Amino acid sequence: MSDLTHGAVEDLKIGIPITPKLWTLNHVVWASVQPILVLGSMILVAVMISGDWEYRHLFGAIMIILPTILCIVAERIWTKRKDWLLEPKEMAEDAFWLAFAGLLWVPLYSDFYDTPLSAGFKAVRDLAPLQITLNPSSTLGILGTTLLVLLVSSFVYYWLHRVQHESLFFWRMHATHHHITKMGCMRGDRTHPLEYMTLFLGTPVALALLGASDGVMAVAGSFGIWNGVLNHSNLPLKTMPVYDWIFATAPQHHAHHALERRQADSNYGCMIILWDRVFGTYCGDAEVGQIGAGKAVPLSIKQQLALAFYSDKKLKSL
Repeated sequence: MSDLTHGAVEDLKIGIPITPKLWTLNHVVWASVQPILVLGSMILVAVMISGDWEYRHLFGAIMIILPTILCIVAERIWTKRKDWLLEPKEMAEDAFWLAFAGLLWVPLYSDFYDTPLSAGFKAVRDLAPLQITLNPSSTLGILGTTLLVLLVSSFVYYWLHRVQHESLFFWRMHATHHHITKMGCMRGDRTHPLEYMTLFLGTPVALALLGASDGVMAVAGSFGIWNGVLNHSNLPLKTMPVYDWIFATAPQHHAHHALERRQADSNYGCMIILWDRVFGTYCGDAEVGQIGAGKAVPLSIKQQLALAFYSDKKLKSL
């Protein structure tokens, strides 16, 4: 329940008026940070594309790298929980996963560089049977189209993600992402290679089938990068009413990473939270306790990569 209330509530038993807790300036600021950065980045990229900026490729590259760098610094200044601050070894492990994602994931959303996977993805888009082309040219058109395809693709993402939590067979591919004991902005890309073939590939393939243009893909990519980094960050971000009915926020995603199963098996929409509200899997807890899965013990990179191949018994024992 939101702490944004009006008036005073009187306790009838003792007759003492209770002054409700109003939002402080600090709360307003931290509730505004995520919407401003996420929506602001989408608008900037859309303006860049519609205006055909000369240096749009350089700008796009900066937009890919900037969120993580800014958050690494910000987490040391405005730390949400000191017990979540990463040690050098942990940051080195996360850098490995970031590099892996950069080689595989980012090329799907941009034309800054290509990999064999990006070529296959473009082939899927060109051969899409729906014969739909979403190629707006105006800033508002690009933004509106991006929001539309995000809603559609997040519906696919929601069900794939939910199945991974409800099926032990598919959980083994997703477990790598949940076997972390701290939240941090570098942790969003800790994803097993096999999971890219299930959960994460669902979104770009859905966008491809819808015939989304490079511009729409770039704006969707900007949204995904900024929101993904902020949702995993160790920053005191708050939820913003109305915004958090549609877009996922950091407190909602922190609950999804909680050790407590009631919280972990909720908020499957890591980018769009609307479908959780529609299908009854939404959790609005503002705070969480221990982060992690199983026994909440950190795993080595070797163990994280091997998780998908463990027996059911060994997987349950972690």
